[in-house]
Amino acid sequence: MIENIDIQKINSITKKAGDEIMKIYQQDFDVDYKADNSPLTKADIKSNEIITDSLKNIYPEIPILSEENKEVPYNIRKNWEYFWLIDPLDGTKEFVKKNGEFTVNIVLIYKDTPVLGVIYSPALELLYYAQKEKGAFKQEKDANTKKLPIYNRTNNTTLKVIAPKSHYTQETKEFVNNLKNQHKKIEFINIGSSLKLCLIAEGKADIYPRLTPTMEWDIAAGQAIVEQAGGKIVELKTQTTLKYNKQDLLNPWFVTKRINM
Repeated sequence: MIENIDIQKINSITKKAGDEIMKIYQQDFDVDYKADNSPLTKADIKSNEIITDSLKNIYPEIPILSEENKEVPYNIRKNWEYFWLIDPLDGTKEFVKKNGEFTVNIVLIYKDTPVLGVIYSPALELLYYAQKEKGAFKQEKDANTKKLPIYNRTNNTTLKVIAPKSHYTQETKEFVNNLKNQHKKIEFINIGSSLKLCLIAEGKADIYPRLTPTMEWDIAAGQAIVEQAGGKIVELKTQTTLKYNKQDLLNPWFVTKRINM
């Protein structure tokens, strides 16, 4: 199945959704709230429509699971071999704040593993994408595309840690304190949405502990990109690779890091 997927078409879909998001971003817009108190805007809904309609048109045989239409019973989706997992606007809080740090995420899952992922930042005009066994790539607004190299971190360099202020819990503080005991120098980085995972993939950050709740669609596309760039995302407790299409779509606490750490 994955051999039949044209990743450039998926890239185009994310950009099309991003264009619509930016039209709304540049206007005044209302903010509603879901049952879990997370924000919802017209941009979330419009992006979701564009992505789901486009994917159904191009790949009608592949089912779709999206943050905005996630109520597919487990007894149905557990039988899926391949499916699209979508976050039509990752970082809605950043979108509402108008700080530009939000993304469109599309990922193809094979059973429980991300095998193709695309993350597009429409405000920054940055595109990251990856496909299993083909590597990870970054395309900047000048359309210059480069393959992300496998970075090797040396022990005498500064450890760059992603530790967002809004998710800096006691557990995160303890994790970071442990890192401080192991490394002479630490630099902290703060950025919104799945751009955190992209920084790991680029080698611009070394480790990202996430010890607060996230959902599968928040990070699956990022995992595909990180892994194809030589990194990994593991459960904090077991140190095993994160899996998808669980009965409960809530992720366990996890750590994203360079593979040689």
